[in-house]
Amino acid sequence: MEASIDTKILSLLQNPSTYEQGFKLLVQTYQERLYWQVRRMVTTHEDTNDVLQNIFIKIYKSIHNFKGDSKLFTWLYRIATNESITFLNKRKKKQHFISAAADTTNFENSLQADQYFDGKAAQIKLKLAIAQLPPKQQLVFNMRYYENLSYEDMSEVLDTSVGALKSSYFHAAKKVEAYLKLVAED
Repeated sequence: MEASIDTKILSLLQNPSTYEQGFKLLVQTYQERLYWQVRRMVTTHEDTNDVLQNIFIKIYKSIHNFKGDSKLFTWLYRIATNESITFLNKRKKKQHFISAAADTTNFENSLQADQYFDGKAAQIKLKLAIAQLPPKQQLVFNMRYYENLSYEDMSEVLDTSVGALKSSYFHAAKKVEAYLKLVAED
């Protein structure tokens, strides 16, 4: 079904008289999936909305560059991932003086206070475990665990070998598991 909606979207986007209609359909079709992909990386609703707005501006300006070599969602996902990483890098530069412990506490508090996040204890612990991972492992873990993307699709999005992605996911999953065992003992 995704292929047929993508065909319709791309067809509408190719015609200047239906471009706006095609872009609205693209947003309606992919906004929620992209929102959650970004949200898992940047964690707060407000930041996610800011990043998502930048993503759709970038897509609006560059959809003509989509060559059809991959699925439309893979291309959109790559843009969303790159914009999220850019946001995180900018935020990291601004906050480089905050200690890791304070950062984790702030992250946990923001999750508990966030009205858009289901604050179940297990979900909070999982989010905290993921937050402890290096950025690339966070990204790979989120793509595989939450989005259930195949390694081949992740390879297209991240321009990385399947083997490297499998290794990153394996190490990330082991670290998440170890973290969850550690907090379960407390």
